[in-house]
Amino acid sequence: MYKSFIFDLDGTIIDSERIGLEALQSTLRQIGILKDIEELRFSIGIPGLRTLEILEIADIPTTLNTWLEKQKPFMKHVPVFQGMIEVIAKLPNTAIVTSQNKKELQAGFEKLNIAHHFQSVICADDTEKHKPNPEPLELALKILNCKASEAIYIGDSVYDLRCAKSAGVDFGLAYWGAKSKEGFEDANYIFTTPIELLNCKQTI
Repeated sequence: MYKSFIFDLDGTIIDSERIGLEALQSTLRQIGILKDIEELRFSIGIPGLRTLEILEIADIPTTLNTWLEKQKPFMKHVPVFQGMIEVIAKLPNTAIVTSQNKKELQAGFEKLNIAHHFQSVICADDTEKHKPNPEPLELALKILNCKASEAIYIGDSVYDLRCAKSAGVDFGLAYWGAKSKEGFEDANYIFTTPIELLNCKQTI
């Protein structure tokens, strides 16, 4: 078994992606930008700041704050994927590498009372570069005192896959969150349920 299991957050541990997308859609509508949910899916797996840069929003700080405020009432009740916490409790060193910043984590994840299951949580504020750059995952490995070959990163987006591959870390697709295998041909594993994590072996 791997020495360390590192997880993405949204769409992997918590089922929050729809909440984030609908809040973004509503925020954009307020400033006169109309987008379908599918047009906004590119934002899954990258920091909110980067999303708004790509959308060429004029007032990014205000728009980002509005987006977060729209999510807040729902994030504290966001569901954890079934069986996830029970599985994580049985794994060795565990960490989270997320594209959320600290303010976003405070609005949702920290209210779920599950942070104690992880040795470390790396968010967007902790590194200069973000997924798909390997820097956040490399920081997690350093904190966990783990070699890249001894770890696996579990996520649901192509940004997670590219981050893992760039860091030399095996990648497992959280199919329960991704709901598609397209673009994940390079994944070392495709997990259909969290419990399958307990049986995966290092590919080396």
